[in-house]
Amino acid sequence: MEPLRQSVQYLKGVGPKKQKLLQRLSVFTVEDLVYTFPREYEDRRSVKTVQGLVDGEKTSLYLEVCGNIQEKNIRKRLKIYNLPVKDATGNAQLVFYNTPYIKQVFHIGDKVFVHGKVKIDFFTVQILHPEYHIIKEEQPQDFQQIMPIYRLTDGLTQKDFYSLQKYVLEHYIEQIEEFLPEDLLKNNRLCDLVFALRNIHFPTSSQNLRIAKYRLIFEELLILQLGLLLTKGQLDRNKEGIAFNKMPQLEDFINQLPFRLTEAQKKVLDEIEEDMESNMVMNRLVQGDVGSGKTIIAIIALYKAILNNYQGAFMAPTEILAEQHYETIRSLLGPFGVRVALLSGSITKKNKEKLLTEIETGQINIVVGTHAIIQENVRFHRLGLAITDEQHRFGVRQRVMLSNKGYNPDILVMTATPIPRTLALILYGDLDISIIDQLPPGRKVIETYCVDQHKRKRIYAFVRKQIQEGRQAYIVCPLIEESESIEAKSAIELYEELTNEYFQDMRVGLLHGKMKSNEKEKLMKAFKAGDIDILVSTTVIEVGVNVPNASVMVIENSERFGLAQLHQLRGRVGRGSYQSFCILINYGKNSVTLERMKIMESSTDGFVIAEKDLSLRGPGEFFGTRQHGLPELKIANLFKHIKILQQVQTEAKKILSEDPELLLEKNKGLKKKLLDTFQEKIQEIGI
Repeated sequence: MEPLRQSVQYLKGVGPKKQKLLQRLSVFTVEDLVYTFPREYEDRRSVKTVQGLVDGEKTSLYLEVCGNIQEKNIRKRLKIYNLPVKDATGNAQLVFYNTPYIKQVFHIGDKVFVHGKVKIDFFTVQILHPEYHIIKEEQPQDFQQIMPIYRLTDGLTQKDFYSLQKYVLEHYIEQIEEFLPEDLLKNNRLCDLVFALRNIHFPTSSQNLRIAKYRLIFEELLILQLGLLLTKGQLDRNKEGIAFNKMPQLEDFINQLPFRLTEAQKKVLDEIEEDMESNMVMNRLVQGDVGSGKTIIAIIALYKAILNNYQGAFMAPTEILAEQHYETIRSLLGPFGVRVALLSGSITKKNKEKLLTEIETGQINIVVGTHAIIQENVRFHRLGLAITDEQHRFGVRQRVMLSNKGYNPDILVMTATPIPRTLALILYGDLDISIIDQLPPGRKVIETYCVDQHKRKRIYAFVRKQIQEGRQAYIVCPLIEESESIEAKSAIELYEELTNEYFQDMRVGLLHGKMKSNEKEKLMKAFKAGDIDILVSTTVIEVGVNVPNASVMVIENSERFGLAQLHQLRGRVGRGSYQSFCILINYGKNSVTLERMKIMESSTDGFVIAEKDLSLRGPGEFFGTRQHGLPELKIANLFKHIKILQQVQTEAKKILSEDPELLLEKNKGLKKKLLDTFQEKIQEIGI
């Protein structure tokens, strides 16, 4: 095995416990560790004296321990340890929280280098929970550096990460091979990979850090672009498909709908029909905000396929969503003689066998279901159109598997996750994009209010009033169980508090991601049926069932969510004829948090919110692997680095026009990196 591919468990200082903690951060191999970059840096090259300290700043000092540590019990689960220190200009205290071992670390007379936040209260100078080094033989430059700060998990410290990265860079860096062609490096003024990795972790200067970052951002975006271009190219190679005929009956169906299509819906429908009537395979993404009417467009497209004597498939990410779509499609197309079936994991074996036979013989026109549709035993008689809902829950692999159920059927994918158009073109490089950017007329705007935690009682009184009027409510929080490291209401803790203190006389349910699928489905069905008044939940309801009677969404610790995610959650209410409300309980105090909450209060446009979210927070989870089936971006930011991305797109097209299958000697390293990065996405479709 290549040294870089070996497990981190073989590294010095990593036992089974630390290995598990690293795995939480998606660090499984030595290479994963090298490519786990700092989230920020602290410049510790400038050292101050006690006399020159400013309240609130983070700073570095050389100090001497001048007294014994004092232990104080503040409250349950909080102990403070104060250590007296001094320098030539004055006295101070180092303050540590819940670290009993610290009593054994320091001795009077020890010389220490510390870095931490300063608190000056009256005449007392404190350095709060600082990082420290006891000085022995080291020189000042061993501490006075630009220090990397890594994302951590409970049980891992910055010191642990720092030591591990130092060890790996000393012992493994020479194993890392340059994979970018020499002419590409030269033309784009990029440093070599070893220099970049050394300086991204332990920069020798601010300039070298900038050079390293630029190289790694360029490299990451190049791999992303090449992967998408190759995927698109592969899907394009087999493009000849079904040329559907224009059907006048389709117009009759649209005219008898109980509502009129918006102009945006008509435009998107025209684009879909044009694709379906061409003899090339349709690969189209329909993006539309919550409530913009994507489903009816999908149903019209399905009916067009049926009128042309083909079958349709509609795949949803959860059983309850599949059931919801099944009911909608059956109610609208059933009167026109269309046979619709629901295929899910919960149907009996006998019924399933009967259903599979009817699908294979063509007696069923439309199959609605979960990923059960792509199982091997499901065979279609004549599949013409395959639709996936909430595309970010399915990868390219599932889409290809669904497509393989027919002979080059048209593919339509839908998402309510708003993504700015320029970025959507990058993320969904293998799809044409349609956007429904208009809501149906008469839809009531969800009133959104941001309040601080002191108004919780008033909020819960408002929720009670809504329930007494016959409505239902969601109360959402970011965590499943209590965490000491993050002060956020957990779902379990909040559920107990609400049932014991505020809503003893009401029916309260608890929903979270650690529950079994059938438990979640059962609970959501009970909520939809009106058997539960208040649903306390984590974000598992972000893409959820339609409950028209739910009129209130309360989101605890709203500052811990991305704006796009808050907007998705808000979309769970306002689905009926009642005025609906979204109340964001905010515990954050900084200006960015308040600005983000103001955006939520002032805008209901998902695309505007997505733009703001990206500019304020960067991509984070927004463009993570789970949402899009793409490799996670470790250093590039699709919003901030749009100029580099444009440069990269030009280079990627140039590389593939010269060497479409990356067979040239100079591109071998690039191809290997691509296959490693995109494994499933590229290999599953045969590249």
